[in-house]
Amino acid sequence: MAQRLQLQTDLEAILESDKVYFQPPSNYVLSYPCIIYSRTDIHSQSANNRPYKKLNQYKITVIDADPDSAIPDKIADLSRCVFDRAFTVDRLNHNIFTILY
Repeated sequence: MAQRLQLQTDLEAILESDKVYFQPPSNYVLSYPCIIYSRTDIHSQSANNRPYKKLNQYKITVIDADPDSAIPDKIADLSRCVFDRAFTVDRLNHNIFTILY
């Protein structure tokens, strides 16, 4: 959990706002720009048939009305972060990233 909370802190620093949501419910009213993230996998390295290092994989979605927002570029600069795809829905731009954290 400490890793997730550190990711939360890092994302809030990038966004310069507290509009960073971990797995928000579908009926939650979002305020834009915002970041939504959720855990999607656990990557573990093993030795001697035992996991010794685990990294959580998260999907990060940046949602912003500004198509030229600097936020996705800042997210892309994070270590072990990979851009996945981008799309627009209801004039809101979504940029999806995957990160090991």
